[in-house]
Amino acid sequence: MRYLAEPFLLGALKQGRPIEQFLGPSGTPDSLGVSYVERPAEGNYEIYLHAVLDTEPQTYDLDSLPALFDTDEEDFGLLVATTSDPAAALDAAAERTGAVRERWVTQSMAGDEYRDYVLAGRPARAPDGRPRPTPSSS
Repeated sequence: MRYLAEPFLLGALKQGRPIEQFLGPSGTPDSLGVSYVERPAEGNYEIYLHAVLDTEPQTYDLDSLPALFDTDEEDFGLLVATTSDPAAALDAAAERTGAVRERWVTQSMAGDEYRDYVLAGRPARAPDGRPRPTPSSS
């Protein structure tokens, strides 16, 4: 099973383990990219949004792909939420990035999601048939 069930997801957060989620395409027609969201292991429950270039990858390791936008935030991603409660962190990720609670994975597994996305021809819909999430502009 690739995705973390709710009890394991909340347990991972409470134990300080990093989780992440591949969101799908982002950028513009001139600068195609993909985005993903993560909650790193250290500190409070912080949610970071990343946008990276979607080129013909030599690797599917999302952390090693170049940033889509040339901003200081992309050195580690854009901090979109900080909370003291794991459930609130997941809610904030859903509200601000479009993350879906049922699609969180353990660290580095979002790269597998990216690989599947590329090999499937970069479809607009996620494997479960739902549209891919889109980060909000707020």
